[in-house]
Amino acid sequence: MFAAREPSDIDRFFRGLTEYAFHSRLGVVDPPLVDYVSLLLVRFLRLDEPVGATPAAPDAVAVARLLDEARSHPADAARAEFRQIGDVTLFWSGLYPEALRRLQPSGPHDDLGVYREAGRRAYWLVSTLEPDDAAEERLLFERLAHDYDLCVEGLAEVRRAWGEAA
Repeated sequence: MFAAREPSDIDRFFRGLTEYAFHSRLGVVDPPLVDYVSLLLVRFLRLDEPVGATPAAPDAVAVARLLDEARSHPADAARAEFRQIGDVTLFWSGLYPEALRRLQPSGPHDDLGVYREAGRRAYWLVSTLEPDDAAEERLLFERLAHDYDLCVEGLAEVRRAWGEAA
């Protein structure tokens, strides 16, 4: 079983799991995309962060409202908010979809699809707000938007591999 001895150990553990899931299980070899997803995991799952640092999973209606509100903010603030929306929806959709299902009111429409679409849209909006000198970041966020469902699947594979490693 894995035991972290220093903060970088947990980083390497999650990076390794993410690379394994994306490269070996899904056949996705896109280092910037895989690095982004592994850093997202490390950011949200850090053991040395204060309790509650992992963002709560808002429901689909709240996510849509946040997207609308962020549009009216200055570009830098909007870009940060859109990125956070994309990150939170990706994290919860990929690792804990069952928690999202419990949050969604039952009804005839697919709130989880709306939730994931909001995350995809948020990443796309980040890509449109990146400064002109940030071409690599713009391309990364375009790929996150385009390959959002693949990233969700990759995080589900990370969770399975995490369970196997325990």
